[in-house]
Amino acid sequence: MSRLLSAVVALICAATIPAAARAQDDLIPLEAFGELPGVETISISPGGTRMAMATWIDGEQILIVTNDELELLKSYPMGDIKFRNVAFADEDTILLRRGETVDVRGFVADKYEVNQVIMIPLDSDRETKVVFGDSRRVINTVFGNHGVRRTGSGWRGYYGALELARDGSFAHGRPYLHEVDFTNGDHRRVARAAPIGTRKDWVIGSHGGVAAEFQIRTNSGEWQIRNGAGDKIAEGLSRTGRVRITGLGADGTTLIYNKENEETGERDWLEVPLAGGQSVPFLPDIAFTRTFRNPENGHLLGYLTNDGPVLFDEDLQRKVSMTLAAFKDANPRIIDHDARFNSVIVHTQGNGDSGTWFLVDLEKRRGEPLGYDRPAIAPEKVAAISSIDYIAQDGLELDGILTLPVGREAKDLPLIVLPHGGPSSHDTVSFDWWGQAFASRGYAVFQPNFRGSTGRGDEFRRMGWGEWGGKMQTDISDGVTHLAEQGIIDPDRACIVGASYGGYAALAGVTLQQGIYQCAVSVNGIGDIWQMWRTENREAAGSRMFERSLRDQLGDSSTWNAISPREHAHNADAPILLIHGRDDTVVEFQQSYKMADALDDHDKPHRLIELDGEDHWLSLPETRKRMLEETMAFVLEHNPAD
Repeated sequence: MSRLLSAVVALICAATIPAAARAQDDLIPLEAFGELPGVETISISPGGTRMAMATWIDGEQILIVTNDELELLKSYPMGDIKFRNVAFADEDTILLRRGETVDVRGFVADKYEVNQVIMIPLDSDRETKVVFGDSRRVINTVFGNHGVRRTGSGWRGYYGALELARDGSFAHGRPYLHEVDFTNGDHRRVARAAPIGTRKDWVIGSHGGVAAEFQIRTNSGEWQIRNGAGDKIAEGLSRTGRVRITGLGADGTTLIYNKENEETGERDWLEVPLAGGQSVPFLPDIAFTRTFRNPENGHLLGYLTNDGPVLFDEDLQRKVSMTLAAFKDANPRIIDHDARFNSVIVHTQGNGDSGTWFLVDLEKRRGEPLGYDRPAIAPEKVAAISSIDYIAQDGLELDGILTLPVGREAKDLPLIVLPHGGPSSHDTVSFDWWGQAFASRGYAVFQPNFRGSTGRGDEFRRMGWGEWGGKMQTDISDGVTHLAEQGIIDPDRACIVGASYGGYAALAGVTLQQGIYQCAVSVNGIGDIWQMWRTENREAAGSRMFERSLRDQLGDSSTWNAISPREHAHNADAPILLIHGRDDTVVEFQQSYKMADALDDHDKPHRLIELDGEDHWLSLPETRKRMLEETMAFVLEHNPAD
């Protein structure tokens, strides 16, 4: 055991300790940016006695489990799975979640991304099992994770399950709720599936079982919440379905839920007693982005604001404040913690840091690095990242992220515009592997937070509704104009590159707009709004609620041809590179295929690259690296950095 531990520790150190000596040349190899992170995530057990680390060591994906003294307990080769997450069910059982794309032609979609949960025991007397893997009546994948609880009979997990008919045939795609015994994999149904034309969700009680059930009609948007006894405790109408139950309150006797005010667009948070009673505003006038919960019972511990975490318990607040203060200039993010915040996993990244993982022991007042995302990128090789402010054509105040190449004066630089996906997302002053790769080759990189982005409240996000190809697009090019006016970039040396919605923006930048970019790269991007509408509506089984929600975001359908790059392929004024994963279940591959066909019809310079087996998130190391290599070669050809 000691020899094995020494060998593993040596491998971890070799794979994760930054060493500038590895990059003797000034030019860092592209694969250093395109590799999946050396440490993908780290989880800690509820009692703080175990830690699980998903790592890449010498090209092999391995799950390493240690005790709180970092002594090796188990190593689990993960092979070539699409890793999604790892967490502890209890001190002796690890839950590994993997993704897989399955072909289901004949259903509402041709392909689905499904998840399996693998139960890995640390006790050698128990077998590794897949949740629902031994069942003849339930498909061995999970459709919703509703939490883990310590019950009177031990630790149990609660998952959505698709049950088969008695003859083994597929019945329907509406999940039942099942309780899973982690010691042996046994499971039982604890709640029925939603009726036809409705959707259900559940919140699990402090000690297991159903505490609340949410149900909404997918056409009308009528919704109700019932407690575990079946009594109705809240109801309403949401035409667009923007209402959610989020979990238990601080003492476990209340339920927190939120709904969007369809007149103002603001999200209202409410709290209602599980026993029944009046719903009251929850944290009114406080903007928060996530909640913290006790991993043992699901009780609400606190919430995260733009100014940092706020925890209800003074001792927990003190511990969290101490933790973050120790990393105040390093963009710290709390990834996981034990039940009392005595042991905390912290991830840092940003200027001078390509990603570092720390274990913080609050009782011992000690923190130590556990691993690194990209060890081949030394701190001095990380390109400088900053936030910039600028004004849109209509006077709206905007911001974006600017990354500048190392060793080059910020004057007349070639530019890569890198709009984010979503579009409900936003970029921050953080290490972006794609942006850093371009900066390493001499480009300034601009990541605009155009209207419709998150991070600035619901009103700013809703400003993007109906502005695909409109003000959302000009917000991006207005940033280019600002950088040119500042003398930072050469406006005649700009390319636009993006993925998903960012891929749409890249295509729109050279079809709906002209004279701005020397080239465009779309990765898993959207070229045809009508095609997207038909696909997403079909996959939503014709839900009128979903249809109304999507129309809100896209605007009047009479404009959809006008904002579809495919319909304007004849106007393309720069070479286009299209890259798309064949197993993309978010934006179908046909989007890029048909865009390429339209460009071909008009003899416009373009290239389509198909990534076999790859999904929307570029989960496979080899195809992710290929995407980066092809993108960089294309940009260097059409917009040289020197």
